Amino acid sequence: MRKRASRRALAVLLATGLAFGVTQDGQAATSRIKDVVEIEGVRENFLVGYGLVVGLAGTGDALRNAPFTGQSLEAMLERLGVNTRDARLNTKNVAAVMVTAKLPPFAATGSEMDATVSAMGSAKSLLGGTLLVTPLQGADGQTYAVAQGSVQTGAVSAQGASGSSVSKGVPTAGRIASGAIVERETGYKLNAMQQVRLTLRNPDFTTAARIAEVVNRRFPGTAQAQNPTIVLLRPTSGQSVSEMLTAVELLPIETDAPARVVIDEVSGVIVMGADVRISTVAISQGNLTISVQEQPQVSQPAPFSNGQTSVLPQSSVSVSEETGKGLVRLPAGASLSSLVTGLNALGVTPRDMISILQAIKAAGALQADIEVL
Repeated sequence: MRKRASRRALAVLLATGLAFGVTQDGQAATSRIKDVVEIEGVRENFLVGYGLVVGLAGTGDALRNAPFTGQSLEAMLERLGVNTRDARLNTKNVAAVMVTAKLPPFAATGSEMDATVSAMGSAKSLLGGTLLVTPLQGADGQTYAVAQGSVQTGAVSAQGASGSSVSKGVPTAGRIASGAIVERETGYKLNAMQQVRLTLRNPDFTTAARIAEVVNRRFPGTAQAQNPTIVLLRPTSGQSVSEMLTAVELLPIETDAPARVVIDEVSGVIVMGADVRISTVAISQGNLTISVQEQPQVSQPAPFSNGQTSVLPQSSVSVSEETGKGLVRLPAGASLSSLVTGLNALGVTPRDMISILQAIKAAGALQADIEVL
């Protein structure tokens, strides 16, 4: 009952237009330019490093199965002045890990960021471990940050002597909050640029043209829509790029998108845009159910008849067809709300609705693209 009620509530929500980005007064809702575009070059950078986590309670790597851990441990001790070449290290309190982080745009030297630690050997848990100083490098091979600190896994793991174990979460991966310190800046000089490009998250010719129109209304002759993805900005004389972007990103813009129906057949989710239109079409839906039941019977011979007991198969087949609610006719140019209302009038399930939408598209009556995930 709850699922049916929630489905009907969703249908009402779609039919009233609240999911279409339409306000109660009938006008299309607007978005800020900063919410629909990204500034080219202003992005995060991925960092990666290799390090050691120490202080584990016997849940680290087995050095015999992970020789790289033993080699890294020996190299680290030698740098600290401890010679272990002639000794056989046999500890399970150390684990080799990969450390990853995201360098924020315009991160200054000395600023902190989170780091993620993941075991790469046979370690069973990183709970209670401490990451030693680990340089984090970018794709260019340069070191941009250094990570160190206590690993927080947020997981629980326990194992008995007989081999039974209980675990919750992933104890072989964790995070170090503010555990990485930026040592090198990316050197991206935004204010030194003569022009900057805005990249639309959802490329569209109409939206790009509207952005250029809104910006030119505020700063005449400074914006040009080059394609569905790029809008070029040129700051006016005496104005820096940062000042212009601060004013531009708050300007309201009415976005547009092509008519599209997205279907996730695995979970049965259907998402339809507000601009979906259909031609004149009639829809009828009904279900045919075939039930086969097996009820074998045992044939028992009479006493002293030298007969054999045998099993006789007996099948019962029944066919039932759900009575449909007739044809529902949708006029030409019907909106999404009419389509949703008509399909819900038939009482169709999300699975059946997917088949109906695909059939309408095959008939050439659905004026939208169908994307199946």
